[in-house]
Amino acid sequence: MAMNVGQEDDDDEVIAAINTTPLVDVMLVLLIIFLITIPVVTHTVPVQLPKETVTPLQTKPDSIEIAVNKDGDFFWNEKLVDAPTLLARLKAASVQQPQPEVHVRGDQATRYEFIGRVITECERAGIAKVSFITQPPARGE
Repeated sequence: MAMNVGQEDDDDEVIAAINTTPLVDVMLVLLIIFLITIPVVTHTVPVQLPKETVTPLQTKPDSIEIAVNKDGDFFWNEKLVDAPTLLARLKAASVQQPQPEVHVRGDQATRYEFIGRVITECERAGIAKVSFITQPPARGE
């Protein structure tokens, strides 16, 4: 049996030093990985690539905006028109290539009958795309 005589027992002290050996090992491994992969990434064969310009295949047609106020009046791109003129203009627009889209803006107080007339006239003229423009709700609602 061994006995420590005359020495104080300092085994209860906290060691405040950080062991940096694992950190250094990881950093060296990362350094080696980067040194190996960087030359592979930057090594390319010098070639002269052809220049290309992008042109759209089909131009988007102008859209037609039809507004209907609360009294049932029709507005073709902000100009007042009557129902026969509206149908004639829609027929003329339906034969254009590509066919324009019709955007319908109806007043909130407009009766559905007036909006239905616009949709019926679009259908009779042969318009393929009709959409409604609405006010998006306020944020948070």
